[in-house]
Order: sequence, then structure tokens, then C-alpha cells
Amino acid sequence: MIKCHLAKLMGEHKLKVIDVANRTGLNRNTISLLYKETAVRVDLDAIDRLCDLFQCDVGDLFEKVD
Repeated sequence: MIKCHLAKLMGEHKLKVIDVANRTGLNRNTISLLYKETAVRVDLDAIDRLCDLFQCDVGDLFEKVD
């Protein structure tokens, strides 16, 4: 299972879904699915934009857990 840490990162930066959407240009639904960890697939461009916004690596955003 892949765990997404977007909610944690957004909390640390005090950002709402709409803030992330405005800053990244991503669709609000995409961000909401990642935030709620219900996304089935994620576009590489979306990952790249989120990593740029939070100044993090992919491993900081996603984690493989058993």
C-alpha cells in the first residue's frame, strides 16, 4: 500500500486544498483525492508540482507501507 503524506504537508504549511490548487495549477479534485488517500493513480506532473510546492522529494510525499 502507498501512503500519501499530502495532508501532513498541507497541515505543516497551513494550506487548504484551494491554496494548493491555486499554487500548483492542479485540479481541486486531484488534490482532494490525494489528501483523503483515495486516489487510484497520480500523474507524474502532479507529483512534480507538489514536490516543487513543498520543496520535498517524492519519498517525502509518498511512502510504501505494508
